[in-house]
Amino acid sequence: MLMSRLFSQTRREVPADAELPGHQLLIRAGYIRPLAAGIFTSMPLARRSLAKIEAIMRSEINAIGGQEISMPVVQPAELWKETGRWYQIGSEMGRFKDKLERDMVLAMTHEEAVGDLVRNEVRSYRQLPALVYHIQTKWRDDPRPRAGLIRAREFTMLDSYSLDADWEGLAVQYQAHYDAYRRIFARCGVPAVTVESDTGMMGGREAHEFMYLSPWGEDTLLHCAACGYAANREVAAFRRPAVEAEEPLPLQKVATPGAKTIQDLAAFLGIPAARTAKAVFLVATPVQQDPEQPAREEFIFAVVRGDMELNEIKLANTICAAALRPATEEEIKALGAAPGYASPVGLDLKRGDGAAMPVRVVVDELIPLYSNLVAGANEEGYHLLNVNYGRDYTADSVADIVSAAEGYGCPHCGSAMQGSRGVELGHIFKLGTRYSEALGCTFVAEDGSSHPVIMGSYGIGLGRLLACIAEEHHDDKGLCWPASVAPYLVHIVSLPDKNGQAEAAAWSVYEQLQAAGVEVLLDDRQASPGVKFNDADLLGMPIRLTIGERGLRQGGVEYRLRASGEAGLWRLEEVMEQVKGVQGRL
Repeated sequence: MLMSRLFSQTRREVPADAELPGHQLLIRAGYIRPLAAGIFTSMPLARRSLAKIEAIMRSEINAIGGQEISMPVVQPAELWKETGRWYQIGSEMGRFKDKLERDMVLAMTHEEAVGDLVRNEVRSYRQLPALVYHIQTKWRDDPRPRAGLIRAREFTMLDSYSLDADWEGLAVQYQAHYDAYRRIFARCGVPAVTVESDTGMMGGREAHEFMYLSPWGEDTLLHCAACGYAANREVAAFRRPAVEAEEPLPLQKVATPGAKTIQDLAAFLGIPAARTAKAVFLVATPVQQDPEQPAREEFIFAVVRGDMELNEIKLANTICAAALRPATEEEIKALGAAPGYASPVGLDLKRGDGAAMPVRVVVDELIPLYSNLVAGANEEGYHLLNVNYGRDYTADSVADIVSAAEGYGCPHCGSAMQGSRGVELGHIFKLGTRYSEALGCTFVAEDGSSHPVIMGSYGIGLGRLLACIAEEHHDDKGLCWPASVAPYLVHIVSLPDKNGQAEAAAWSVYEQLQAAGVEVLLDDRQASPGVKFNDADLLGMPIRLTIGERGLRQGGVEYRLRASGEAGLWRLEEVMEQVKGVQGRL
């Protein structure tokens, strides 16, 4: 490819709305161009890299038995209504009506579409196991698109779907994807950490994320260096601390003026925050069982230890909520509680003191272990000393509903866990029968009985992966692509000379490399050496060949490896051999 013909331009200025180095460089180097918030055009260089990522993905998924298909982005809403996700997913779902006023969906994932295929194609156990995949555009109307391709609204994903007759088969295909994903990320040059994760809107029994560690990542993961346990903070467990038994003491009401927060309360009473019980008020929308009936909201009175943070993901999973929102002050007062001074003690929670919605009390599993905690008195300016669960109040549910944090004990070995930030590169799910039962995806077993197909779902975002490669492989001058995903292996910089020898040599090397199947970019522009060198560093091809008067006088071509900085002189007649040798070790 000739740079004079390349349909993209480099830029010297740093984009004002691009915070991350990789995002800045992808724009400055002409790889991507924003069209709207979270929507990008992939320019020719980016498309070449994305095509190589796709090829890596295809080779690895084909190797574990995948068969490529292509499912539509636009889907009838009826499928999503059958699974219930039409009612469970909020405004981030792309919805529209066709000319016949039928509800349609811009898919953010393809479980419904593959389920429709399965129920029409799979009849017998003899057709299982199976694995189908596609690489397709998705739409998710994210309210906070950021970081360029890392959090985009329109994006492309590799989706694969495993189909099995039993759970043992799912375990085999799940592990095969686990291993294949690790190979994909390694071949793309991105270090990935695997962590336990929440199943989220996908549902199912088990899930793992593949994370790229970065201080600007939106996810927090906790990991144990001693035993290897790792999990997204959304679901991370931790070893509960030992609690010394205490004799329950009588309740005592004390004045605590102005102590509306746990910090203020602990300071006022001179006690650690861990000796308090914190009330958190939320309103839950339950998962709809009957889509014809509007879902009735439920008031959630959550109680956690004062020094800990309520984990809304864990809470939602505990109570099977589709969504949670903070309760309003009016809703809290309708319950009979006093904002800032609340606890379940003394409240008629069955009736709700005139509350307009059912009430559910959920306490963290640590709370029953402690005696004589401090909690609200449901009266402005007052708290209760010596509150004891079981004696003074009870709950509808006792569960793990708090977030683990750095320094907490590993649930497996008890060692202090470390915290890191990360970006989700890929996600795998054991869906089980979540979609097959909803869509009627069944097969006839050998004995003639009918069973739901056991499904798995697996996905990697291509644009996000490209962005993380850029974040991992760059310096202060520009991008430094791994050879496996670089748009071109070789970048020839042709420097002008008076007699045209350098230009002729550059064209000769360019044509030789092309004839040998080497991907090569030739900077044939009428530009200064400084501009050409700066652009070469910015674009980031693995091998740079400089062909100019100085090198030719020395009998060869100057080379420089972008990532390592290794440089030297290759004789003209050795260029092909040397390029092949370098390619083998990049």
